[in-house]
Formats: sequence, C-alpha cells, structure tokens
Amino acid sequence: MKSNAFCPISDRKIDEHVARLNGGITLSILAVFIISGNLVPIFFLIVDFALRSGKFSRYSVLSYISKNILKSLKIKPDLINAGPKIFAARIGLIFNIAIFISFILGLSSIAFLITGIFAICAFLESVFGFCVACQIYPFVYKLLYFNKIQKAKI
Repeated sequence: MKSNAFCPISDRKIDEHVARLNGGITLSILAVFIISGNLVPIFFLIVDFALRSGKFSRYSVLSYISKNILKSLKIKPDLINAGPKIFAARIGLIFNIAIFISFILGLSSIAFLITGIFAICAFLESVFGFCVACQIYPFVYKLLYFNKIQKAKI
C-alpha cells in the first residue's frame, strides 16, 4: 500500500506489538465507558495517554500490561520508531480530554460520538496496524510548522 503520509521521527524505539495491543486494550476500556457511562475508565486513559505522550511512557500501565502479555506469549519485539506512536498518544490524549469534558458538561451524545471515533482509531491500530494519527500528522505539521519554516527561509 502506497502512502503519502509522513510521521514524526524520534530517537526512541517502541515495540509495534505493544502499541497494537495497547490499541486493543484501549478499545476495551472505551467499551466499558460506553456501557457504564462511568468516567473512571476515561480518567484512567487520560493519565495513561499523558504518560505515553511524553517521556514517562515507562510508567504506562497499559504498556506494562501489554509487554507482560507479549512476554508470556513469547512474542519477539518488533522495534519501530517511537515518533509516530508518541504523536498518536498525544492525539489520543486530546480525544480522552474531549470525551471527559463533554461528558461532565452534560454533552453525553457528543462524548459518545467522540468515543466512537476514537474507538475506530484504536480498532484500526490494533487489528490492522493502521495509524490514523500518521494520516493526520501532515495536516497538523502544515498548520503548526510549515508557515513558520517558510517565513524563516525568507
């Protein structure tokens, strides 16, 4: 499959199997929120995504669980550049904060709509290894950085 998307690059590596399993666990946690209407799962995801979107990913409960599941199944790591997954975690953090705020403001329909969109993204990552954030990144890059770079060249 040819893609015109480009992603951020990092000096860190991550196991792709862990990232995909994190997506599956995230999908399960989102399902718990949809079924229960309880914000605790979303608050948990906010904390976990905040850890994974910065330099504290080693403290992520989801990553810890995923690593141990994969270790017990004796699945060898498939190391990839962490940049795209860090960016995806930041997008996931934004999704979770939007869900949380929408729900506490009484906008539960919007919260569940955002949850559904986020669940689709987590499903695509988990099942197909398709990173929606990598498709979004070129637009974010252009919006935030491209104009600054062009002005600096002048």
